[in-house]
Amino acid sequence: MQADGHVRMAADTGVAGERAADLSTPNPFGLRARAARLLRLRSAEALAAALATAPQEGPRLVLGGGSNLVLTGDFPGTVLKVDIAGRRLLRTEPDAWIVEAGAGENWHDFVRWTLAQGWPGLENLSLIPGTVGAAPIQNIGAYGLEIVDRFDSLDAIELDSGASRSFGVADCAFGYRDSVFKRHPGRWLVTAVRFRLPRPWQAVTRYADVARELAARGIEAPGALDVSDAVIAIRRRKLPDPAEIGNAGSFFKNPVVAAAACARLLAAHPAMPHYPQPDGREKLAAGWLIEQAGWKGRDLGPVGCYEHQALVLVNRGGATGADVRRIAAAIMADVEARFG
Repeated sequence: MQADGHVRMAADTGVAGERAADLSTPNPFGLRARAARLLRLRSAEALAAALATAPQEGPRLVLGGGSNLVLTGDFPGTVLKVDIAGRRLLRTEPDAWIVEAGAGENWHDFVRWTLAQGWPGLENLSLIPGTVGAAPIQNIGAYGLEIVDRFDSLDAIELDSGASRSFGVADCAFGYRDSVFKRHPGRWLVTAVRFRLPRPWQAVTRYADVARELAARGIEAPGALDVSDAVIAIRRRKLPDPAEIGNAGSFFKNPVVAAAACARLLAAHPAMPHYPQPDGREKLAAGWLIEQAGWKGRDLGPVGCYEHQALVLVNRGGATGADVRRIAAAIMADVEARFG
């Protein structure tokens, strides 16, 4: 161990370790917490070395960019920080480019890189924080597109056994902000993801915000970069920069309810936004529900409901995980009281 508290492992293992690691940096919410041990993994092979030592040191937590993480306190075990880099075109097919990226690649940087190479398809997902490896776990989505729409396959390692496996789209069991990985947290660590980027490409501009932004820019036939730039502008207006104010992006998930339940709510609240789903259910806008319950721009202690987007909770300074739990519970209780 060096004087700075870091444990340096052999360079060829691709692992760097640290005891009593500060987790305030790799969690953009800026919550105060430490990990008993943190291992930075720079390759899939490095994970084998990590698994050989991590089991006896308590529980494990897989960490990508930390942008979807709310730390409720110190973590008593080993944090596996995924820093696996690399991006490449695997092959060109008649109807798609197959592009691969390491799980530790920054998502937004990867999206912009694909566009710079002339491989469109991910532009609607621009500026979403986090890593490539985390994207399929959450089935991230925005402005009319989800990972499942562009997914080819991924590689992952089962942490308990150390076994490697490739997952196709059916294996991932994707749902709305959901996947088999999210349903079994801590079982798998994603090492690489492959995407099918469509040939020929068509712009996805059916979301009103995107269409309005493009119209305001005088763009009638947008290219992929035009769509990406529009999405970036919209997100920057609506969402706070974690470098300026701590947050984890959209904190609340849009509820999906039965059609009959939606009809009852519409009878009482005719202006309520709702979006029909393929299975006949209706997706409601959580931001609208929260705003109607009076929480938009309101604080509870050091955590607030962001004034420009009610889905986002922000750290006004010095917040703890308990503070986040408190305001989240209060908001949910008020929404339930008003809308059932």
